Amino acid sequence: MLFDLNRFSGGVYRSEAKKIIQLAWPMFVAQIAQVGVGVVDTVMAGRYGAEDLAAVALGTSLFLTIYISLMGVLTALNPIVSQLYGAQKTSEISKVGSQGLWLALLLSVLGMLVLWALIVPLNRYFELSAYVKHVFAYFMFWVAFALPFALLYRSLHAYASSLNRPKPIMWISLIGLALSVPVNYVLIYGLWGLPALGGIGCALATVFVFAFNTICLWLYISLHPYFKQFGSLSLKGGIDVAVLKRIVSLGIPIGLSFLIEVSLFTMIAILIANLGVEYVASQQVVINISTMVYMVPQSLGAALSVCVGYAIGRGHFQRARYIAGVGLSIGLIASLMTVLVIVTGRYHIVSLYTTDAAVIAIASALLVFNAVFQIPDALQTIATGALRGYKITRLPMIVHLIAFWGLGLCLGYVLCYRFNMGIYGFWSALILSLSVAAVAFIILLSRVSKRFLSKYHHEN
Repeated sequence: MLFDLNRFSGGVYRSEAKKIIQLAWPMFVAQIAQVGVGVVDTVMAGRYGAEDLAAVALGTSLFLTIYISLMGVLTALNPIVSQLYGAQKTSEISKVGSQGLWLALLLSVLGMLVLWALIVPLNRYFELSAYVKHVFAYFMFWVAFALPFALLYRSLHAYASSLNRPKPIMWISLIGLALSVPVNYVLIYGLWGLPALGGIGCALATVFVFAFNTICLWLYISLHPYFKQFGSLSLKGGIDVAVLKRIVSLGIPIGLSFLIEVSLFTMIAILIANLGVEYVASQQVVINISTMVYMVPQSLGAALSVCVGYAIGRGHFQRARYIAGVGLSIGLIASLMTVLVIVTGRYHIVSLYTTDAAVIAIASALLVFNAVFQIPDALQTIATGALRGYKITRLPMIVHLIAFWGLGLCLGYVLCYRFNMGIYGFWSALILSLSVAAVAFIILLSRVSKRFLSKYHHEN
């Protein structure tokens, strides 16, 4: 059986599944909370005015693209720390964690410079009102200051979750989400003598929320007795080039994979703009729904990266292969449930976003395509997470590039405009691209896990 799922008893399967889910669900809630901060910004800016909404939507899209890509580099901390934890090399864990903080700061400087550099050329490109350009420029300027906090938080997030402490991350993220509502209100509309900043206030609120999350998680890790055994995280030791290089070499392919995936949907949104407002609005609704649903396999993949990495560190290569199979089976079951919910409730789900009949009709049709790709999307995401546990990141990046940009984007464009399939051409190509990626990653994961087993048997 694939991944030797019949090797152990049902009790062992339930035990490993429980470990994965216990690690994944707090990550899932934390991810939903972080996505929710962007939703709060968008909704509250929209209440203030349509022009502020447009500026915030554009700025948030660019911020998230940069943030998610750089966050991907820091994701390399998960397999590195979890393998050290599994190998009981506790003296090295704090050193890696501290270098993760330095890397977060260095990446944030790069990200801030990119965001600031985009302001002038994009404002020249946009055919928008002077007010929208003004809000967009100031939003981009101020939201850039959220990057150091956001990336430091992700570094601390990777450190704590890899050491099996994900629940505090969940609670901190939820509190941050709750705080974002009043903070946004005060800064957008102006209270207690503060000026009404409109959409610009959303940027300052984002800085505040990420700063709050970072300080709280830092204090938790610094003060909780559990982390004392691993040493303290500190920037005082300066940069260790060798350790930093180890993280970066593993993390850059992950960051590029994240960028390839995020930019795919950004480019599709741009390429369908000429199809009409109804199609653009429908695409945005379905992408929003898809993003929320994607947090399930994304969280499972992150948890699997830690669990597989820990087993590898312990030298339990047979168990690591088995855990990968358990994770994939959980993802398959979860995606089948998601398909059922989306297909049966698609009209009701879309109606929560809009009352426009044309948008409801198009978005409901797109949700059928979205439901179909849930299974391959879940499998490829979870398999990628398991591969990161084995520290395999470069080949997945190449597969993502070929599948997402070659099939998803290029083939989608041909189907849309050459074969007159419209927006459905892109979604047909997405299903194909995700299916190809899922098959490729499952085969790769199976071969990698077998190779580790062969190496173990050879050495023993």
